[in-house]
Amino acid sequence: MNIAVVLRGLASLSWIAALVIIGLAVVRATRGQGFKAAGGMVLVAIVAALLLTSAGAGMVFIQPEERGIVISAIAPKGYREAALLPGLHWIIPFAESTIIYPISSQTYTMSIAAEEGAVQGDDSVAARTADGQEVLIDASVIFSIDVNRIIDVHIAWQNRYASDLVRPLARGIIRDEAARYNVEEIVSSKRLELIEGIQSRLFERLDANGIRMSEFVLRNITFSPEYAASVEQKQIAEQQAQQARLTVEQRRQEAEQARQVAQGQADAAVIAAEGRAKARVIEAQAEAEALELIAAALRDNPEVLTFEYIDKLAPGIQVMLVPSNSPYLLPLPTLSPAVVVPTPSPTQ
Repeated sequence: MNIAVVLRGLASLSWIAALVIIGLAVVRATRGQGFKAAGGMVLVAIVAALLLTSAGAGMVFIQPEERGIVISAIAPKGYREAALLPGLHWIIPFAESTIIYPISSQTYTMSIAAEEGAVQGDDSVAARTADGQEVLIDASVIFSIDVNRIIDVHIAWQNRYASDLVRPLARGIIRDEAARYNVEEIVSSKRLELIEGIQSRLFERLDANGIRMSEFVLRNITFSPEYAASVEQKQIAEQQAQQARLTVEQRRQEAEQARQVAQGQADAAVIAAEGRAKARVIEAQAEAEALELIAAALRDNPEVLTFEYIDKLAPGIQVMLVPSNSPYLLPLPTLSPAVVVPTPSPTQ
């Protein structure tokens, strides 16, 4: 419980009680009744009210997330040079007063949405990119007062540091940094670089004024309706081009598969032909070798040819006609009586 607030409340009640007692005393006096007793009560009520008011005015309680600046009519500079730390403090009633400043994190938001930002209505930052396109940037700055420079902030900005310092610095730096990039770079490859540039410059400028920035948040980037329509058309065209590339690639793959099939069939035909040719060569070589073996055998055994010749004759032959000048092949002892008639040679 804040004791200083309780004392101020009691002081207010004491003044109300004093006014009521004074009113009753006036009523008694107008009726001719005694005034001394009522006058004593009025005096006591007034003294109590003054004491409580003085105590309430002189006692200050500082919360842990706050610091207090004492404005003093008796201090050489008009203020105490040390800020009040958390806890209960005593100041000179009516000669000194306290201004409380938060040291916790605060957020200043600039948004296109009417109810999101610190300023009602569209408070987004309108910036012009390097290629002349207009973009609307929603952003938030998270900051706090430097606890060691609260008095400097009070002297320079009082309680206007958010609206008169953070806001204009952020908007100006956002516009300057956005002007360094093309619109496509801002929304794609250079977005992180844009954020880092804004954050670096804004941190430096705020720090020089006693404000510690913890983070800069780029919430959203909105394009003009004309550019948004052109981007949409470009995306549609890119999608169509991609679809066409996919179709071409599909056809190419199908053609490649057909070529591979045809190549496989051709290779198979070549392999089959080569196999047949090799088989024929092997067969011819075998036949040649066989013929050589037969020729060699005939050279060494000429009777083999006669035997083969006789062996091929039909077994039922009874008569043979041979040239008159040819010898008998064999006496044919096993044949039944037969007649061999010599035939004249062609030369006779």
